[in-house]
Amino acid sequence: MSVSLATELGVRRLLVAAGQAPSVFNTQPWRFRVVRRESIEVFADPDRRLRISDPRGRNQYVSCGAALFNLRLAVRTAGQRPMVWLLPSPEEEPELLAAVRMAGSLPVPGEYRALYDLIPVRRTSRRPFADHALPHAVRAELRRAAGREGAGLVFLDRHATDDMLDYAAIAEEELARDHDYRAELAAWTMPGPRYDGLPDYVHGPHPLGDPAPVRDFGRQVGEARFEERPQLAVLTTMGDRPVDWLRAGQALQRVLLAAAGHGVSASFLNQPLDLRDMRKRRDPHHRRGHPQMIIRFGYGLPVARSPRRPTAELEAA
Repeated sequence: MSVSLATELGVRRLLVAAGQAPSVFNTQPWRFRVVRRESIEVFADPDRRLRISDPRGRNQYVSCGAALFNLRLAVRTAGQRPMVWLLPSPEEEPELLAAVRMAGSLPVPGEYRALYDLIPVRRTSRRPFADHALPHAVRAELRRAAGREGAGLVFLDRHATDDMLDYAAIAEEELARDHDYRAELAAWTMPGPRYDGLPDYVHGPHPLGDPAPVRDFGRQVGEARFEERPQLAVLTTMGDRPVDWLRAGQALQRVLLAAAGHGVSASFLNQPLDLRDMRKRRDPHHRRGHPQMIIRFGYGLPVARSPRRPTAELEAA
């Protein structure tokens, strides 16, 4: 029997780590089930699915993939080897996204311990970043982090960045004209005490100038001048199926933790991808793969963490 799942304290440690993963609109759209104290299963929570902006479930799968990476990391740093099955029973249990079984004891390398310690440090920052660029060595490490999870990370040059900012602005304008989208966004950005969603204090200020390098959630407080040259990267996968979305989520979290280890902050500019999904469009396949996330990197001041659901709510019956 696994040491990690033998006690309630061990289970709680795993769920706390998994529950701190980033998720679309901070919906935290996951549940977990412990099976015979030997394995733990990851489920998509249908009640937290964004029906309007995420009709394919892609964003939910990416979010759950990020939680799965944290879960794997917590198992590994507990001295166990995690064996992972993605979509183990797609016909019988379509909401079962992954199963993680403890497969024997292993020593814990320092690399895994360092990443695990960064789980509570990582934040999504929608505030201005400094104007100096990420060093080439840091970019290379982030690309390697994505590659280790079967994904790619493509840093955009100046021309491609300008185009992407324009695409994001156009997509945001179109999304803002969709009444159902605005209602869904408002439901996850409502003020007041809660354990999920995006409270006012994480929205950041309204950018001075166009195009904006951050998403407009409609509740920004104040104004600020953002970096002159945002540093954007696109996370890609070779396929565009549910299993690829889960891999993208695991790659995303490994990249974000590696970035946090270098003091690098990140936020997301996914409006073009959300509009693509909502309009049921498909991008032509690019030689570098299918875009799954658009990430803005940079050096910023520390920010507060988005709220998290109580651990007791995460475990499925």
